[in-house]
Amino acid sequence: MANLTIGISDLKVCRPPDVLVTYALGSCVGICLLDSVAGVGGMSHIMLPDSTQATNGAATPMRFADTAIPMLIREMVRLGASRSRIKAKIAGGAVMFAAASDRFNIGERNIQAVKAALRKEGIPIIAEDTGLNYGRTVFFYPETGIMEVRAAAMGNKQF
Repeated sequence: MANLTIGISDLKVCRPPDVLVTYALGSCVGICLLDSVAGVGGMSHIMLPDSTQATNGAATPMRFADTAIPMLIREMVRLGASRSRIKAKIAGGAVMFAAASDRFNIGERNIQAVKAALRKEGIPIIAEDTGLNYGRTVFFYPETGIMEVRAAAMGNKQF
């Protein structure tokens, strides 16, 4: 078993017993996808909601919800997942600065973009730990389908 680390603007897919982990989700969102029948899991750590608003969006597709999620699904299918069986769990999207107005609340914008991208792809969200005002680290165990969210301020939770 190996812990596969997903950095900011990164994604990876694996089979059990490997574990996917991403650290320090603030306003970023971690997306955990699983096809439990095929035993294929994947995780993406997106930083921004929409590639069409970026000048270099095409150069960094893993950074954005609208481009990273389709990439993650393609990588999972390549490893043997069936698109129709994939389910999602998401975490992150915190408001990290108290004075964040709606316009600058990137965490909430990321959450909404992730939900929209998953809806567009026909992937149901079966669990989430999003919003509020604290950072999170996420461990995803494709063997069991458990998403473990660790937060210094809130303890550990499993979904």
